[in-house]
Amino acid sequence: MMDYFLTTEQKMIKKVVEEIARDKIVPQRKELDETGEFPWDILKELARAGMFATTIPEEYDGAGMGNFELCIIVEELSKACAGVATSYAASGLGAEPIILFGNEEQKRKYLPPIASGEKLGAYALTEPDAGSDVGGVKTRATKEGNFYILNGTKQWITNGGEAEIYTVFASTSPDRGPRGLSVFIVEKGTDGFSFGKKEDKMGIRTSATRELIFEDAKVPIENLIGKEGLGFIIAMQTFDATRPAVGAMAVGIADGALNEAINYARTRKQFGKPIGSFQGIQFMLAEMATKVESARALVYQVAKYIDGGAKDISKYSAMSKLFASDVAMEVTEKAVQIFGGYGYMKDYPVEKRMRDAKITQIYEGTNQIQREVIALQLIKEAAKSRM
Repeated sequence: MMDYFLTTEQKMIKKVVEEIARDKIVPQRKELDETGEFPWDILKELARAGMFATTIPEEYDGAGMGNFELCIIVEELSKACAGVATSYAASGLGAEPIILFGNEEQKRKYLPPIASGEKLGAYALTEPDAGSDVGGVKTRATKEGNFYILNGTKQWITNGGEAEIYTVFASTSPDRGPRGLSVFIVEKGTDGFSFGKKEDKMGIRTSATRELIFEDAKVPIENLIGKEGLGFIIAMQTFDATRPAVGAMAVGIADGALNEAINYARTRKQFGKPIGSFQGIQFMLAEMATKVESARALVYQVAKYIDGGAKDISKYSAMSKLFASDVAMEVTEKAVQIFGGYGYMKDYPVEKRMRDAKITQIYEGTNQIQREVIALQLIKEAAKSRM
């Protein structure tokens, strides 16, 4: 990869995560993929290394770093196993609404245990009938005295059942559609809050994905983030901040597949010589490498743009997730092709990478939604420039 002029601290972060990935993740990833066991021991190792503190502000026991450092960590983890990377990154996603919109009391109570890795976070927006359509959320929150009573079901929630702290989206004014959406901090163990079965997924299988079930769950009024009706804005601003990390995950998956394909092409012989000597394979590798580096450059630049305090980030954040995830799917498919019949077998890790890559085109907004976000922003900017 190109030299992105990382600081001494960023190089150290990258080195530490590379070592954890090599020593702790790679030896277990096949078993974790087959069993779907949650990678608690690896997450505890990341916690001991201080990685959960990365984007948490310093005043709440965090490291006060930015999106760029998070992308470095997620990319390195994803080179080894995207399922582990998802479990790690989802905790930060759950914390982001509290960082962006939480009050001082909420931040002091909930951010330090997430920063230490003592407790995991989770982000609960998606429902059986509300994925990309945030306005379709049916979970209801009704204010009764000093509590909100939550009823409804969340679906496909990453870290569901494992996390202790959930940022949950529910409608406080159903007649207002998206403008009636609000966000609550709900702790595991809350009366009326339970979990459905762990989903049996195509990829990222070691990560936990479960239903969240709310049956007259009593949430204290002080656990409302921001104010009633702010949920849609919180959801969109959270995704704007976190989508580059999905892009970084895609880059890591793709880069891992590329490196495996290169090494295989060097050693696999057909017709008496390595398959890497054939022009057809060479062209595939060249295209794969060019797209991986292009995706990395876009993800890194968008992350730095956000860290620099830019406000107009929606379009670029969507671009980083869109382009990198499409590259991951293309590169992993080509890697499987280069491996041929071996690539289709679970004895080799490229088929897992292809399965893992698919989710990056789906979660935190499908790539069709990303295209819509980008296009609408382009049209809006063009209209403004003519005024």
